[in-house]
Amino acid sequence: MLKKAIAILTLCLSIYLSFNALLPNKISDLETPLEQFSTDRALLQLAEISKKPHYTGSEENTRVRHYIISELEKLGLKTQIQEGYTISKWGNIAKPINILARIKGTANTKALMLLTHYDSNPHSAIGASDAGSGVVTILEGLRAFLAAGHPPKNDIIIGITDAEELGLNGADLFVNKHEWSKDVGLVLNFEARGSGGPSYMLIETNGGNANLMKEFVAANPQFPVANSLAYSIYKMLPNDTDLTVFRRDGDIEGFNFAFIDDHFDYHTVMDNYARLDRNTLEHQGSYIMPLLHHFSQANLANIKSTEDYIYFNIPIFKTVIYPFGWVLPMLLIAIFIFIGLLVYGFRNKILNFKAIGNGFVAFIFSLLSCGLLGFFGWEFLNILYPKYGEMLHGFTYNGHTYIWLFALLSLGLSFLLYSKVYKANNTASLLVAPLTFWLIICTVIALQLKGASFFIIPVYFGLIALFVLLRQKQPNLILMAVLCIPALFILSPLVKMFPVGLGLKLLVVSTVFVVLIFGLCLPVLGFLKHKRRWSYLFFFLGIIAFFIAHLHSDFKPDTPKPNSLVYTLNADKNSALWATYDNVLDTYTKNFLGESPSEASALNKNTFGSKYASGFTYASNAPIKDIPLPKIEISNDTIIGETRHFNICVIPQREVQRIEVFSDSTNHFKSFKINGVDAYRKKGDSLVFVNRWKNRLFSFFVSKNDLLDLQISVPKNQKTSLQLFEASFDLLDNKLFSIPPRERHMIPKPFVLNDAVLVNKTIIIE
Repeated sequence: MLKKAIAILTLCLSIYLSFNALLPNKISDLETPLEQFSTDRALLQLAEISKKPHYTGSEENTRVRHYIISELEKLGLKTQIQEGYTISKWGNIAKPINILARIKGTANTKALMLLTHYDSNPHSAIGASDAGSGVVTILEGLRAFLAAGHPPKNDIIIGITDAEELGLNGADLFVNKHEWSKDVGLVLNFEARGSGGPSYMLIETNGGNANLMKEFVAANPQFPVANSLAYSIYKMLPNDTDLTVFRRDGDIEGFNFAFIDDHFDYHTVMDNYARLDRNTLEHQGSYIMPLLHHFSQANLANIKSTEDYIYFNIPIFKTVIYPFGWVLPMLLIAIFIFIGLLVYGFRNKILNFKAIGNGFVAFIFSLLSCGLLGFFGWEFLNILYPKYGEMLHGFTYNGHTYIWLFALLSLGLSFLLYSKVYKANNTASLLVAPLTFWLIICTVIALQLKGASFFIIPVYFGLIALFVLLRQKQPNLILMAVLCIPALFILSPLVKMFPVGLGLKLLVVSTVFVVLIFGLCLPVLGFLKHKRRWSYLFFFLGIIAFFIAHLHSDFKPDTPKPNSLVYTLNADKNSALWATYDNVLDTYTKNFLGESPSEASALNKNTFGSKYASGFTYASNAPIKDIPLPKIEISNDTIIGETRHFNICVIPQREVQRIEVFSDSTNHFKSFKINGVDAYRKKGDSLVFVNRWKNRLFSFFVSKNDLLDLQISVPKNQKTSLQLFEASFDLLDNKLFSIPPRERHMIPKPFVLNDAVLVNKTIIIE
């Protein structure tokens, strides 16, 4: 009985340690030695940066820029700014103002670049985490590095870009138009996609990661959180950071360090100084210091590689790496060992087909039932709580409790199903099914997703456990628990990582992982006689988790409801509408849309969309306001051969922050310049804007009320029609309106045009 208790405690402690090793648990204070990173010192700077939204082009953006420059100059660095128009591959044009500085090395191989961005997301995000945390990580890291007094061998370039949130425009400007970009050998980029949790290391490379990972391990960060599964998935997804531009356009390698938990704060007014997890900022500091010291001395000319490495983090050992070339041999050896153990077990009559068959039935039903629970359970919760749909992030404020809920229910189901097949001394036979499934999974991984091939490590320990079970009818359960530790260390964090990283719709992955881990822990759990009682315990704990989640399902001041309101004026028809992106209206939006608003499908034909492809949902008639319309000037209208050339100048007559231009597919454009910048043209296309999405040509993010100058060429007989949408973020402050403030439990919805006055005007060139 005592050994069983110790074994169970060992499993629980292993799960705890697997998460505890991901983050520092002590915050460095103001008394920290000057040559070390201090989170409390960094927070003093963050308080200055994160007072208000500071999106590109805003007055607050200018104030934050001046503050950062002054902080760099206090360190004795000479700064420069880089300014100019760029257009992203998504058709977003902006005029970023980058902050740059450089520390000369003693024997430069290639320069090390410290990278982040200082702009916040339009229009309400405070940007404390994204990416104020990156700014202060670099500022405090540099201060501590310089205080240590070790001259760098390599040059160190500091790049704090602007307009990252608009389309990586600042990075594009630096990589493609600044002479220093040719000197960069490696980039350390600090980012955020939430306000807490561990910071994940993700590599950006056009080749292999072998040399990068060797150097990362040599730098020896204290709390590495990185695995090649995330690396492989990241390479397949259309995720982009500033570092992507360095890799794509400059063939420059680099590391991203980004925290992704508490995703509900991302790009909202809740991304503020108070909400940033202090342990998370400490974690960023624990990365920058060893990496800055290491890479400032390393030979950055030898960073590139054609070989990839498997890597994963594990308590005690930190980061484990080995070549991709080991993947197939390790898999084949595991398969041969497994077959050998099966032969041995059958020859000695320890394994029997009936018990193995029962084990397969229990494991398969556990996988299916828990998988269905994860998939349909989240769908059911969205029906039960339709307000969750207003969280475009896909992760609710009580999302962590739901992860607990589904994990507990999955354990309950697994124990219940295995209670049906339990017999004394049949644990070895029951272990055959999960090992078979794990070897199948590892085979598929070896062929399709090599980055996850470290899953074979827990399988090896499962094979050792099977060997012990075949040799001993009553093995030492403490030894069995020790053999389960690698599985829990490596796999437990993945139960949380997927729904946190990709949204609660991925709870199905969590439930499946719980069953897969349960299977590898059968060398201990298989010896528990009262599995039905254990299932009842986990069901009971699951019910508690559900009620806790329910109690925290309402929107409150610290967990506010996102909502949206836009005033849209159609200058062509002299009509106006109130519009919203919300599916569930509240007291704030009903003030303008009423109790029975119309569907807004007509507005979505040509208008602002969302990062998550959500358009306007409801609209209602609004009074016509005397909004100053943009001045349109057409000039240089000439025909040369088969091509008509003309210029259009759009001059805003009010302070606007964004202009979008649409044109349907009947309009063809041979060339298109926006404020002197050529529109993005895919390689091989004879025309620009060939594959436009919902008729959108481009978005212009306005700085200092700049005008919009278009130089266009079209087929000579084409009647060209452009739809212009001009938006200002001043609905709440505009003197033409009387908009009451939101209630304390409401915030502006992120990812959509919000609190805006929108004017629509058509331009026709006959």
